[in-house]
Amino acid sequence: MSVHVPVLGAEVLQWLQPRVGGLYVDATVGYGGHAASILAAAPGGRLIGLDRDEHALAGARERLAAFGERVRLVHADFAQMDTVLAGERPDGFLFDVGVSSGQLDDPARGFSYRADAPLDKRMDPSRGRTAADLVNELPAGELADILLRLGEERWAARIADFIVQARRRRPIATTGDLVDIIRAAVPAGARRGPGHPARRTFQALRIAVNGELDALQAGLAAASAALAPLGRIVVIAFHSLEDRIVKTTFRELGQRGFAVLTKKPVRPSAVETAANPRARSARLRALAREAVAA
Repeated sequence: MSVHVPVLGAEVLQWLQPRVGGLYVDATVGYGGHAASILAAAPGGRLIGLDRDEHALAGARERLAAFGERVRLVHADFAQMDTVLAGERPDGFLFDVGVSSGQLDDPARGFSYRADAPLDKRMDPSRGRTAADLVNELPAGELADILLRLGEERWAARIADFIVQARRRRPIATTGDLVDIIRAAVPAGARRGPGHPARRTFQALRIAVNGELDALQAGLAAASAALAPLGRIVVIAFHSLEDRIVKTTFRELGQRGFAVLTKKPVRPSAVETAANPRARSARLRALAREAVAA
């Protein structure tokens, strides 16, 4: 198993403040990097780790084996938090949302536009519609709405039209197929701008396939309801749509027995982004429940 270095690792511990004997939830446990740090910082404490990706859970199981019964790993979306917790009152929650490095680095998963692979994009490959299903079945208007709303793609309507034209000739089956269509749809001048021309479309389809924004809202609602007095919620988001949900939710909770700890999002240091360029867009926000539960 390759060891994945968690983003904002020191900052997570600073804002989560794990304590001796505490109970913590890593709502997107991934390969267990953040979870291992939390358990090490909370002697005698326990951690519940959730992930919808069985492959990631297998990696977390290996990485966290030394912590024994202090760890419980669950194959679940964090939107299923209520069921997983079954009445427990955790002292802290961590949400590290979005696609993981392990998922991006595995071409077969279809998350990356840099390798040709089946156009899947499901974080849980055992269920749900794939990105190929969406691009081959949805009307042009619905596709354009997804690309604009979830990817903030300037050329959403044009890309959707090119997708519909292409699938009339043959099904769009791979990431390479889709990248070629996007390159043809985006005007040459725009293709010369910063970033890959397929980046926003791939982001939008991934979010749509996995229902990520709805899951984030449901997960934050469940976490805030279950959080113990003086407990904390820490969220790392990687793009503006996620961060906007976190900011708005925290602001609302700040009027109802919670305190927003980060007035502005915490960003990675220059040292971290130099070592891990994928960290550059990370934004951390933290919230605490006040002493008396609402």
